[in-house]
Amino acid sequence: MSNSHINALQEKHHGLEQQIHKEERRPSPDTQRLAQLKKEKLRIKEELAAA
Repeated sequence: MSNSHINALQEKHHGLEQQIHKEERRPSPDTQRLAQLKKEKLRIKEELAAA
C-alpha cells in the first residue's frame, strides 16, 4: 500500500474521530450516526493494520 493511501486513511480516521467526539458532546447524540461513524472508523483502522 502506498504512503499516500496510508496518509489518506489516517486523515480520514482522524476526521471520523473528531466527528464522533462532536456528536457525543451534543445534548442529544444521534446514536445511529454514532454507530455508523464508529463502524467506518473501525473499518479504516483494520485496513491500516493490514497495511
